[in-house]
Amino acid sequence: MSFTTRSLSPQESRVVLALTELHQREATRAEIIRVLGGSTKAADHVIESLRRKGWLERASWGKYLLVPPDQGPDAIGDSNILALASRIVEQYYFGFGTAAAHYGLTTQHRSVLFLVTPSRLRERTLGESRVKIVTQAASKFFGFEPVDVLGYKVMMSDREKTAIDCIDHPDLAGGVGEAAAILATASRRFDWIKAADYLERINSAALARRFGWLLDYLKADLPPDARARLLRLAGKSRKTWLGPDPARARAVKDAIGFDETWRVFVNVTADELRGSAGLARRKTVKKDS
Repeated sequence: MSFTTRSLSPQESRVVLALTELHQREATRAEIIRVLGGSTKAADHVIESLRRKGWLERASWGKYLLVPPDQGPDAIGDSNILALASRIVEQYYFGFGTAAAHYGLTTQHRSVLFLVTPSRLRERTLGESRVKIVTQAASKFFGFEPVDVLGYKVMMSDREKTAIDCIDHPDLAGGVGEAAAILATASRRFDWIKAADYLERINSAALARRFGWLLDYLKADLPPDARARLLRLAGKSRKTWLGPDPARARAVKDAIGFDETWRVFVNVTADELRGSAGLARRKTVKKDS
């Protein structure tokens, strides 16, 4: 592999080349010291210089991520920030608005990364991004998988879990209107059996009611068997609401109101959902006869 090393000293090039030839995207301080074969002080100087030039990013104490040489030393961006944030805690996945953006389910640009974990941690700041820690109960900590982000594997909620999470906590997705748009776009490529399995595993009748009502409103192509499963799950509670809790925040002016089928009080206006109404309906292309 060849790439421009004009900005690197011989010792710095040695580190970058060694990690690249080993297809190693991260390294510890001890590994870099072994590559250089010199003193600890000299290795620390090389590490600091590579960080300053943008070839290495610190992931945690004594651990560093290599910015892939084929991307150049100016490749620090959102994707690399995901790789860095993934080192905050061992059990995690990126979800909510972050996952929605990854799958192209939203056009909103976000400077906040949503890192979901069962651990209780404080928020972090990486570069210009804020890492919001979402502490999730064990019963909801599932539905994620490794995805490749510019050469790094990070854990991301899948399409179905991303949509479910966003409806469960729309405040972490940009609000009810944006969460509905995310669900609508995601539902066009849903694995409906998986989505129903997830909702049954979470076992929240209130969430099932909100999810079901929105699917109807969005004109989603919900198979009858999946719909029946949602209705059975929804029947475990009497009623619920979507939007601000009307018992605490009162009814929103011009709110859509109560739906008998899903027994949910929709405490948002049609205008707030205007951007997503009917958005899940599959478009058919008419062929010329």
